[in-house]
Amino acid sequence: MIRSELIEKIAAENPHLYQRDVERIVNTIFDRIIEAMAEGDRVELRGFGAFSVKKRDARMGRNPRTGEAVQVDEKHVPFFKTGKLLRDRLNGQ
Repeated sequence: MIRSELIEKIAAENPHLYQRDVERIVNTIFDRIIEAMAEGDRVELRGFGAFSVKKRDARMGRNPRTGEAVQVDEKHVPFFKTGKLLRDRLNGQ
């Protein structure tokens, strides 16, 4: 599901809301999650999962085309851990 499909589904299930308002709500939620993660905070949505940021240390990598060793800088990557409710639903429980 992509963002526009999510917006359409929420708007269809809530006919009292305008689609532009639903779009603004969805975008605000995603923007706030991104802002919190950029600040290094953890975002937990009960029953769904938790978003956090993990630090990957600098390392020596390899260029797959030439085989040459290259330095890969440290970086921060998003990480998602599923919640128990989501895991159970995916496993048919």
